[in-house]
Amino acid sequence: MPDKARAPTASGPAAENGPRRRFSRLAYLWRTTTVRLTGLFILIFVVASIVLLAFMAYQSAIVLQRQQAADVDSEIAELMRIEERQGPRAMALAVQRYSNRPGPGIYFLGDDLGNRLVGNIDDIPDEVLTNEGFFTFDYNRDPGAEPEDNERPEAQGFAAARSVVMQSGLRLIVGRDVVERRGFSAIVFQGFGVGVLGIVLLSVLAGALTAQRVLKRIDSISGTSAKIMSGALSERVPITRRHDEFDELAKDLNAMLDRIEQLMQGLKEVTDNVAHDLKTPLTRLRNKAESALREGRTPEQLREALETTIAESDQLIRTFNALLMIARVEAGTPSGAFEKTDISAIAEDVAELYQPVAEDAGLALILDIAPDVSLLANRELIGQALVNLLENAIKYAARDDGKGTIILSVKRIGQRIRVAVADNGPGVPEGDRAHVVERFVRLEKSRTEPGSGLGLSLVSAVAHLHHGTLLLEDNEPGLRAVVDLPARIG
Repeated sequence: MPDKARAPTASGPAAENGPRRRFSRLAYLWRTTTVRLTGLFILIFVVASIVLLAFMAYQSAIVLQRQQAADVDSEIAELMRIEERQGPRAMALAVQRYSNRPGPGIYFLGDDLGNRLVGNIDDIPDEVLTNEGFFTFDYNRDPGAEPEDNERPEAQGFAAARSVVMQSGLRLIVGRDVVERRGFSAIVFQGFGVGVLGIVLLSVLAGALTAQRVLKRIDSISGTSAKIMSGALSERVPITRRHDEFDELAKDLNAMLDRIEQLMQGLKEVTDNVAHDLKTPLTRLRNKAESALREGRTPEQLREALETTIAESDQLIRTFNALLMIARVEAGTPSGAFEKTDISAIAEDVAELYQPVAEDAGLALILDIAPDVSLLANRELIGQALVNLLENAIKYAARDDGKGTIILSVKRIGQRIRVAVADNGPGVPEGDRAHVVERFVRLEKSRTEPGSGLGLSLVSAVAHLHHGTLLLEDNEPGLRAVVDLPARIG
């Protein structure tokens, strides 16, 4: 029978990809600012916790040692008072009474030769018997106990005691067994070690969870960016209900993406409108030139054709200039810097320029301009916006009965400046007012008038550049175009 096919083994380069990918992932995580800051905070917290716990453990041991020393000094003082008031015998009885009490107390009363009279320890080092002060030494408790089978008693200890000479010449040694104290210190430091280990583990866990949460939000933003770069312009960064700094960042990013999408849509609309609206004048221009080249044309006809061609060319140039100015304004790069500008003076200059034009059209131009209304603005663009508004008003407010009126007003209302041009012409229906500010948009009743449909678009762009808005209101009858601007003067 043929050999059975062997199952593939997890060896070779394929098997190494898993560890390599994991290593790459860990290397990537370590390179992130979030993980590094989290690691730094964990290190600072752990070091601070270790220092605090070590200080507490050390202080506990010191407090216990001081308490024992205070108890020893208190008992020595008490025995000295007993000797002074009642004599050496009463003092010796008190030492014996202290020795019989259970606990860590160490007591020894001996003569001037070092022989024990009363107490609960023996084998005092010569250094302790011959000098006064505080000493530590090994000792045997219960010296009166008889050894069994000639063995030494197992009751061994380590004492911290004070040696003094009484007024009677007797040697008094009072101390405490420090084995119990050391056991307590060992418990304290053992708890310190467990606490440090717990702090490290909990800090690492908390840091990992924090880093994972932050990286998850960042990955969400990165994923949305990747989708947008692939062409899905409608994608937006998700916003949670936490209202934290990431949500604020997501809101700002989404607002920026909305603006970009609007600009892209506007660019598409402009391209379509340019292709549509400029095709007709270009075709008309070509037909005029072609007609002028036909045989049998008189000089007068050729001249008329050339004049018409020049007029059509000038209209195309004006259209392209308007488009360029709108693009420049919307990009926020006006030709002149912003400076303190007298809006009242600009309005009066523009009105003086167009007063004869309005009179020739049978219109009355009325001025309602408050003096010295200043604004931090671009003088050229503000003037161009006023020119466009007045040209529109003159173009559409002309009436056969000679009762057409245009009112140009400049007023400061609180912290706002309102520049308005109102006429009593046919006006714009309310449903069309949001569309007439778009590029190349012209109402059907305006198709017979010369123009490109870019006048109000430029005014709206200028208003937005100055952080204001263009409002189209009903003048009953007619249209009232208002440029509402914040009164910023510096």
